[in-house]
Amino acid sequence: MKSILKSATVLVAAMTISVNAFAQETKKPASPPMTATGKIKDANITIAYSSPSVKGRTIWGGLEAYDKVWRAGANEATTFETDKDLTVQGKKLPAGKYSFFLIPKASGTWTAIFNKEAKQWGAYKYEPSKDALRVDVKTKALPTTQEALVYKINKNGFTMDWDKISVPVEIK
Repeated sequence: MKSILKSATVLVAAMTISVNAFAQETKKPASPPMTATGKIKDANITIAYSSPSVKGRTIWGGLEAYDKVWRAGANEATTFETDKDLTVQGKKLPAGKYSFFLIPKASGTWTAIFNKEAKQWGAYKYEPSKDALRVDVKTKALPTTQEALVYKINKNGFTMDWDKISVPVEIK
């Protein structure tokens, strides 16, 4: 009788663990990891980020403060990688992998930052001394709300679109 009870207990425990593991594997993360890839001229570009959603929240000046360095996505800092030297908003950026940050501003002219420390969590340990490049970019209003943050690479550079704002970064 004891061995049957032990066997039943082990079986129930195994089933519980399996069900919990399956539930965790199938649960979609709140800010799923995404990648945007493309070519600008002859440079291969990869932007890796986590994509948060608006979910009815006030994003700019609310969830994401103005005048403060932001990881330009969720979770780990967004990364920007190029295999060729580029000109970003008229300034040189050497080939390499960078963390990409933005400083949102109420004025509509934001600061885009390419930082040499590519692997970092959020912007918590961001060090301006490791910036490879800082440029100003003028945001554009989106005609409708972009629910999930998305990066798009095009022939003129890339955009980060979220909520009602598009941040176009010009690359040559």
